[in-house]
Amino acid sequence: MDALQKKFILDVVSGCIEHKKLLDVVISAFYDWNGKRLSRGEDSQFVIICYLTTFTLDDLGLQNFSNIVRSLDIKKMHTFLSFFFSNLTTWIQEKWSSIYDAAFVEKHWIGPLLRWRPEIDILMDQLAVKISQKNQFKKAPVKTTEPQEFSLSKPKPRPLPSPEIFLQHKICKPVPNSTYRPPKEMQIIEEIKEKNHQKAEEHLYEANTKQFRCVNPHKSEHTKRVMSQIEEDFESKLKFNSFHSSAAPSTNKTNSSPIKLNKAAILRREALVDRQVEEELQRLERLMRGDLEQNVLDQMDPSFLQCQTERRYLEGRITEEEIALARQRITERNKKAAQLKKEETAQLMQRYAEKRLQEEKALRDLVQQVIEGHKNSKTAKEKLQKLKQSIVKEVSEQSQELLRQALEEAQEELSRKFEIIREIHAIESVPHMRVKNFDNTETAGHDLLGEMSLVELKERLNLLREAQQREQDEKRRSILEEKQKEKQQLQERLETIDLHGRALARAAAIRKEERKAKLESIKKAVAQDETLLELRKKLEEKKQERQRLKQSESSKATTSKQTEAHTVCNTTRHHQRSLKEKSWEELEQSLARYIQKAS
Repeated sequence: MDALQKKFILDVVSGCIEHKKLLDVVISAFYDWNGKRLSRGEDSQFVIICYLTTFTLDDLGLQNFSNIVRSLDIKKMHTFLSFFFSNLTTWIQEKWSSIYDAAFVEKHWIGPLLRWRPEIDILMDQLAVKISQKNQFKKAPVKTTEPQEFSLSKPKPRPLPSPEIFLQHKICKPVPNSTYRPPKEMQIIEEIKEKNHQKAEEHLYEANTKQFRCVNPHKSEHTKRVMSQIEEDFESKLKFNSFHSSAAPSTNKTNSSPIKLNKAAILRREALVDRQVEEELQRLERLMRGDLEQNVLDQMDPSFLQCQTERRYLEGRITEEEIALARQRITERNKKAAQLKKEETAQLMQRYAEKRLQEEKALRDLVQQVIEGHKNSKTAKEKLQKLKQSIVKEVSEQSQELLRQALEEAQEELSRKFEIIREIHAIESVPHMRVKNFDNTETAGHDLLGEMSLVELKERLNLLREAQQREQDEKRRSILEEKQKEKQQLQERLETIDLHGRALARAAAIRKEERKAKLESIKKAVAQDETLLELRKKLEEKKQERQRLKQSESSKATTSKQTEAHTVCNTTRHHQRSLKEKSWEELEQSLARYIQKAS
């Protein structure tokens, strides 16, 4: 094979790879149409014939092309060529135009093939004549039987396919242009949306710029004056000198049932006990020095509660004034924020209006440019056609160069792999010497510093394992001892805390008994006091006198007029209230004097 033939083969292979998409369109449709009687192993022949027919027929010539076609299966080539040229101007042209530019396909591929159509028809007629001559019956001469050698590698010859009628594809109706147009309803909906959006923006602008007209959020001066008068009347009726009940006495309850505590709870309880003991010692030291506690002094001072009540009243008034001032500040701040918001909204609306004007101006300019572009569309199409042709030419040249380089690299890689396979086969053909003797007591002989035999390694591992086990046992024993010591210390602390609690409980019980006995003695003394008996007698006399006065006044009221009865009733009530207040004040003063004497 000379260099010219090698170059031709490389060009054909690279061209088939470069135009694979175009060739696959024709070959796949051909197999779908007549694939039952064809083998997939022969698709490379049809790919090459399709490439030669489409791209290299001008350079190759009809004579060379007919020689190549006649060297292959005549019937299959006749079937393929008739299928290709019968559908060339219909769906094949449409499929190629969807991959490349339609004008480029029409000019460079469809046009030359139509020019070669008469010569191709003559070639197809010649092939049809040869096929008909082969189909005619010829009486073969009688031959003697010739024995042949049996060959496993020789495949069974394929049966000749029966001829079929060539079916013409129906020409489909073109797709109507209305399919690619958007419906008018969508455009109407978009226009309605745009109008609604503009109306919403206008309403928002009006709501932000105009003041409230149906409501006045500010209160009038008369309303504020009436509200302040009501608050003053309500505050004047409040009683700040009322008596407060004392708090419930504290009780120290001890739980008889034992509770299991953890370490943290025991330490917290120990710290609490230490703090209580320290506070009790400090209190005893203060008492020994003669200092009274602050709460006792507060209770002894009769004006302390009055001062505290007055102080709380003043603090409440100050808090109310601060709240009123804070409300005024918040109202002013909200007014300023609303004013700023209105100004910002006005600025934004002004900017939006300017932006809309700019967009409308840009849209008008764009429409003008589009109109001018439609006028110059013919020249633009010609420029675009030339640009596409130059791009296709450059891409084809680059792809051919890349394919040539890829083929060279693949050839080198294939030769290298063949060399490696040859070396592997040579290595595998050499017999292996297998040594089955192995001594555990000998080293491998690699001349390493830590090299040792298998027996020595096992012994060292056993010693290391025993040492680790002893170390773990020692750690476990020490941990158990520490836990036992800590548990003993916690038990001692719990016993100390329980002892302290029992002592506090006994002291509290003793104090309670003493207080109870003291209260009993005070009650007996109060019950046996002569002054209290006299006060009770005096209270009974006052009640009887008030009852007699009430009866006499009621008898007089029946004879008098209704107005006089009303005035007398008022004076009687006032007199009764004054007598009752005087009797209660005398009783409280006598009790206070008796308590001071008893204490």
